[in-house]
Amino acid sequence: MCGAELHALPEGVQRVARALQDAHHPHAPVMLDGAARTAQEAADGLGVQLGQIAKSVIFKRKEDGVAVLVVTSGDRRVDEKKVAALVGKIGRADADFVKAHTGFTIGGVSPVAHLSPPVTLLDQDLWRFEEVWAAAGHPHGVFRLRPQDLPDLTQASPADVVQGSRDDRAQESPVHLSMTKVAL
Repeated sequence: MCGAELHALPEGVQRVARALQDAHHPHAPVMLDGAARTAQEAADGLGVQLGQIAKSVIFKRKEDGVAVLVVTSGDRRVDEKKVAALVGKIGRADADFVKAHTGFTIGGVSPVAHLSPPVTLLDQDLWRFEEVWAAAGHPHGVFRLRPQDLPDLTQASPADVVQGSRDDRAQESPVHLSMTKVAL
């Protein structure tokens, strides 16, 4: 992406584009015609399965107020008890907290380029897909990646962080990953 193209993008998308360039990621952000504030809107706009949307969910760790980012498959729901077992007690993050810690508004939170690096967990169920799409810092911005790119881009490991048992979810997919304990 050249400088003129980059400057024409919203600030959050510019920040994500620079982070992806710095990481030598092969895919630049793209802007969708319609909003992609929800995983379903993003999937519909891209013409992909809901599970191929890597949605970013922000929580607030209760003990120290640190942002906790869970990047999960769009067709899954975060299991807050599983997340708490890995990082400590968490609570919901309001829009002001999300904006202050990530620099992004809800509906455009990217897994990369946060103002303050969050504690990050990756949903191992994303590995069911060869390719996924994530928000790129704006409700209309997204970027393409392979699930195996996420650990390098986020400095995090895949873990069991969604509702339901791994065995039940494994029947939906040939991929079966082991749970990873997050070191803090």
